[in-house]
Amino acid sequence: KPHSNNQKRPLLTMASYKDPTLEERTALARQARDKALAKLAAKPKIDDAVLAERIAAAAARDAAQAEKSAAKKAAIAQAKADKKAASMVPEVVLPTEEELKAARDAKYAARKKRKG
Repeated sequence: KPHSNNQKRPLLTMASYKDPTLEERTALARQARDKALAKLAAKPKIDDAVLAERIAAAAARDAAQAEKSAAKKAAIAQAKADKKAASMVPEVVLPTEEELKAARDAKYAARKKRKG
């Protein structure tokens, strides 16, 4: 028997969406806020000993971080100083006037000796 599309199917209708009014939206927001506040109020308080332990742990972490940072800065400064020292050209010592005069006289004496 061939399939026919002429069979009657139940008509499905979707429930229409109704935009909530301002009062409904504010009521829902108030309920959500009250629920969150109730959940927060029901949370047990932190024990003073646990709080002190957390504060001490945070202080220790901060101290370790500061020490690590200071060591890194010192290493960078040392590296810069080493690089600067390595790149510096050794200072050239210029001869004094007396040394220049002595060298010139020696040169003249050598030439005079060669010429005879």
